[in-house]
Amino acid sequence: MEEELTPDLCVIGGGSGGLSVAAAAAQLGVSVVLVEKGLMGGDCLNYGCVPSKALLAAAKRADAVRTASTFGIDVLEAQIDHRAVHDHVHRAIANIAPNDSIERFTGLGVRVVQAQASFLDKDTLEAGPVLVRARRFVIATGGTPFVPAIPGLDEIPYLTNETIFDIGERVQHLIVLGGGPIGFELGQAHAMLGAEVSIFDTGAFLTKEDPEAARVLLKRLEESGVAMYPNTRVERIEPSVQGLAVHFHHGTDNVIVKGSHLLVATGRRPNLKPLSLDRAGIAHTDRGIKVSEQLKTSNRKVYAIGDAVGGQQFTHLANYHASIVIKNALFRLKPDVSAMPIPRVMYTDPELAQVGLTEEEARSKSRRIRIYRWPFADNDRAQCERRTDGFIKVITKKDGTILGVTIVGPEAGELLQLWIVAIAKEMRIGDLTSLVLPYPTYSEISKRVAFAYYRPLLNKGWLRWIIGLLRKLG
Repeated sequence: MEEELTPDLCVIGGGSGGLSVAAAAAQLGVSVVLVEKGLMGGDCLNYGCVPSKALLAAAKRADAVRTASTFGIDVLEAQIDHRAVHDHVHRAIANIAPNDSIERFTGLGVRVVQAQASFLDKDTLEAGPVLVRARRFVIATGGTPFVPAIPGLDEIPYLTNETIFDIGERVQHLIVLGGGPIGFELGQAHAMLGAEVSIFDTGAFLTKEDPEAARVLLKRLEESGVAMYPNTRVERIEPSVQGLAVHFHHGTDNVIVKGSHLLVATGRRPNLKPLSLDRAGIAHTDRGIKVSEQLKTSNRKVYAIGDAVGGQQFTHLANYHASIVIKNALFRLKPDVSAMPIPRVMYTDPELAQVGLTEEEARSKSRRIRIYRWPFADNDRAQCERRTDGFIKVITKKDGTILGVTIVGPEAGELLQLWIVAIAKEMRIGDLTSLVLPYPTYSEISKRVAFAYYRPLLNKGWLRWIIGLLRKLG
């Protein structure tokens, strides 16, 4: 017999965005039903941000051992226990999981239904033996790996970000299809852990990033032995003695690369098909649900957030979307989802972080912009740590209003925080020169680049005249 629930809010999907909505609403006294068919915590906790950063943390420590001799410390080659690395990754997931657990959300007053959700009509959702007729629905179903139609791919075992973290043995040669953040982060991690790595992409690498910053990262990957194959077309994949063989077309050549494991990292698509969105009158494509600036769908009772909307696929963006929904659904406010700058970080070594406009984007909008750069090589902490590759680039209007920032280098994701606030508050680059930052830290690079705004003034005759007059006046 079916149970019928009539909450104020029904959240479909227990990933980062959905959990943020459910927790906030429940703590504000709203009745909430949360429907999740799989693991609580969604992609970020179980298959994405958490395991990938845990793996990178282990990989970077192996690389630190490998390069210790540059600091005068003689260390034997790092002895890597791949099963222990696997256990470290899953321990990180397990340590965070209680925050996203059914028990925690039940304790907050949320009714959790573990079943596949599907709309029956504009007002009704079916989830297993439960019918939900809520005042508002929020679709937060995340995404799933996109697997391209490549001849032979379905005949061999391949990995995605949802399965690669289950490996507990050494990977001899990892072939990666896809040169995006997932491909680069996991490719470099396995290279640092001793694997041979080859990365393929149908186009140029990192086309969404600042070209200068991209070159710094690509150079580092190539120096670490990662084989790079941009602008390639995979013809077919077949089994081989080593595991698999990739036949591809590169330039005028037909090339074969053999490896032990294949990672398909060719992007992700929203999880929408099982929802029967058409029954609910919700407009969508295979790339996402169409939403307003307040994230409402064509069915005014239904919101969509995170990967379900398509576009950028970041946990922090899904959480931001959650705040938009709470403000609109519960407080009748009308925040604009495009009002805040959305940062992105690639957690490779070096890291590549970006917020606001890139130089190319800024130039396409106006010629009246200013570009300021400062290299990590001129940062004292970077010299001490021998991590001098990279730079910060700040794009401003002529009056110094900050339009965008790119950082490639050590701790770039952490260094970006200051600039996120600066752009959100519409600050000018000169405002940052008055900050007192601790020495020696990487953060000083932000203050040094800010001082570059005033450098042209040093050659102004009127300024020198004023200084000279003040000197004469004692």
